[in-house]
Amino acid sequence: MAAEDRPTVVLGVTGSVAAFKAADIAAYLRRAGMRVRPVMTAAAQRFVTPLTLSALAGEEALVDLWSQGERALHLELARADLWVVAPATADFLARAAAGMADDLLTAGLLARGVGRPVLLAPAMEGELWRHPKTQENLARLLGWGHTVIGPVVGPLASGGSGMGRMAAVDDVVALALDLLSRRDLAGLRLVVTAGPTREAVDAVRYVGNRSSGRMGYALARRARARGAEVTLVSGPVALSPPFGVRHVAVETAQEMADAVRAAVAEADAVVAAAAVADYRPAAPRADKLRRGAERIRLELVRTADVLATAAAVPGREGRVLVGFAAEVGDPAASALDKCVRKGLDLCVGNDIADPDSTFGSATDRVVLAFPDGALERLPLLPKEEVADRILDRVRDLWQERRRS
Repeated sequence: MAAEDRPTVVLGVTGSVAAFKAADIAAYLRRAGMRVRPVMTAAAQRFVTPLTLSALAGEEALVDLWSQGERALHLELARADLWVVAPATADFLARAAAGMADDLLTAGLLARGVGRPVLLAPAMEGELWRHPKTQENLARLLGWGHTVIGPVVGPLASGGSGMGRMAAVDDVVALALDLLSRRDLAGLRLVVTAGPTREAVDAVRYVGNRSSGRMGYALARRARARGAEVTLVSGPVALSPPFGVRHVAVETAQEMADAVRAAVAEADAVVAAAAVADYRPAAPRADKLRRGAERIRLELVRTADVLATAAAVPGREGRVLVGFAAEVGDPAASALDKCVRKGLDLCVGNDIADPDSTFGSATDRVVLAFPDGALERLPLLPKEEVADRILDRVRDLWQERRRS
């Protein structure tokens, strides 16, 4: 594919020890089909050579305003599909927020204006990151519509550890690709539930299930990438909340129902992917239940119905409601029954006995059930692709209701 036919990413690199990570970012974006145009500050060249970035990006690394003669290079770069500055130092954030244009990177960024996608990955020592001026500069850049990922807690160049380490290369690349993807959900306010719930037996033990939350997190991540405003209500999982998503952590079914009730009032759609415990111990103990008797009897009572809670919030007639049905065996009948019984617009069924579609798997083989009795069986797909297929149906229903 010719360079002019590929999405163009300007990769800005500034003077940080983390500059070496830009080499991997350039390589990954190039393999993903992007045209990568590296732009290096003078300080960046003390950490990584232009030759290294040129080789990995497949494009000349640009180092000053006159890198390619007298042409207005900064204006040309400003028209790229996406700008990524990784690492972005405290000095760069300050100069960008002040509207400086004294090198190719800041001049191009200023010429880009506001409202066009820019991704910044800060990297600096913790003292610099925490300084009120850095936070003020960051707030100004966010106000102009720039996206910021990180920093994170980890080892720093000083030898210490703390907040200031640049976000992982994989996360930067994933978010960059997200920002280049379609924005067909812009304006949609979406609530996603994810993960399991835990219902206390005593101060140590709980009743729960094996849900990993991966499907719900994939839905939240893809919806955010496609432009939606997303609230993710999540039970306890070993996953980091997707960037740019409002995350509400809960533990019990009642806490999830309460959080959903609060979030749904302003929502256009709800996708309830959480595996909510159906029952809870009737009388959980505040202390620890000691080992002793050969048998104990545990009385269980019904938990709050999160889907019913969402459906009961005023505005249901215009709100898209999607549920999930996890079954052992073919989930079609169960998904259809749940779709009709709970008044859903769509119910997604999956067979958890299938090793390719079970809790924690990277893939899913699902069936989509609709209230008119129609079924659509999807092939085995990565969870991210399943999420996009579900969100396509949500988009169509949402747009149809906005027109009516």
